Amino acid sequence: MTATTTDIPERLRVDFDIFDPALTSPADRFQEEIAKLAGIGPVVYSSAYGGHWIVTGYEEIQQILRDADLFSSYPNDIRPNDQGKIVPLELDPPEHTAFRQAMQPLFSPRRMKALETIIRETTGELLDGFAMRGSAEFVAEFAHELPTRMFLGLMDLPLRDAPLFTEASDTFLQGKPELGEEASRQATIDAMMQMHGYFAGVVEERRNRPEPGSDVTSQIIHTPIELQGERRLLTDAELSNMFFLLLLGGLHTVQGSLAWGLLYLANNPEQRQKLIDNPGLAPAAVEEILRIEAAVSMGRSARRDTVIAGVPIKAGDQLLLSLTAANRDAHEFDNPTRFEIERKPNRHLSFGSGPHRCIGSHLARIELVVAMQEIHRRIPDYRLDPSDPPVWHPAQTRGVVKMPILFTPES
Repeated sequence: MTATTTDIPERLRVDFDIFDPALTSPADRFQEEIAKLAGIGPVVYSSAYGGHWIVTGYEEIQQILRDADLFSSYPNDIRPNDQGKIVPLELDPPEHTAFRQAMQPLFSPRRMKALETIIRETTGELLDGFAMRGSAEFVAEFAHELPTRMFLGLMDLPLRDAPLFTEASDTFLQGKPELGEEASRQATIDAMMQMHGYFAGVVEERRNRPEPGSDVTSQIIHTPIELQGERRLLTDAELSNMFFLLLLGGLHTVQGSLAWGLLYLANNPEQRQKLIDNPGLAPAAVEEILRIEAAVSMGRSARRDTVIAGVPIKAGDQLLLSLTAANRDAHEFDNPTRFEIERKPNRHLSFGSGPHRCIGSHLARIELVVAMQEIHRRIPDYRLDPSDPPVWHPAQTRGVVKMPILFTPES
């Protein structure tokens, strides 16, 4: 919560709530509203949720993300929360470093690259399910299914539990706005506790196996960390937190980027044709998809009094960092609102920066590249269904609820 508001200039005060359903319904106005904030300046102030600063500038956000000594990652959620820290998302170095080092080898570029064959096979199986039909609800039938199956495979969890993960993670990220603010917040807490209970059972079962498995779940359970001079295994509570975080990060951001990819390519047919003609452009196209629609706006808090872009920030002030605004900062990107799959350079911040840079970025990139290649090989003329428009949701991790598409059936 911002320590004092009496000295905040009126010109920096905005009426913005990142969880407001009106941002995406009946039409998606999220980027439009974020652009208005950026037009005021790189740092503005919202009174929502007790008050917080919203940072939109590329340089300012990168500086904050890289300076964990001055800006704490706790709390990440700008809404009031007394449920404790999410591990390791809301830990700061050196404590965060110990957890990161335990996880890093399991998500290395080499290890993730080895999954490309199974990702391509899974992508093909999902496309087989609707390619001959000429229509699909892209989210339910593909964008959600691909990262879900990859997450379950990595963690060695049963596919039958996918609906449970979907419901709990959707509720945690979006709440239940239709129930009212208090009930919605309680639903969020309940969803988190439900998943913690689920993963607690997984941890117990894996600990009791005679031999550790090669899956990520077992490897993390049996990998010691070194913290404050002590070498130990992660506790059950730490593991449940960590697995829940991997679930959130592995599903929703990829799901959203897959849907945004089809949206922008359908609306930019000349860019899509480049990708159809040259599948080798898929990696560059993925970077542009990631840039133009970053899913995450993370929270930080100031440890000490400081100044950002000429704006005084007090110790204890909360900040919301809009990565999608940073990725459209004209000081960093030429023609930032233009979708250009061959954009160079493309130093977007969609995976963050600094000590908390997304550990799953290598896997996400491979999933997205393979999906873009296979989709444009098999159903290249897809278009949005004009009678059933997409539905998006706002949040600190925003995304897509559904996106029906039409295309020429595969023969």
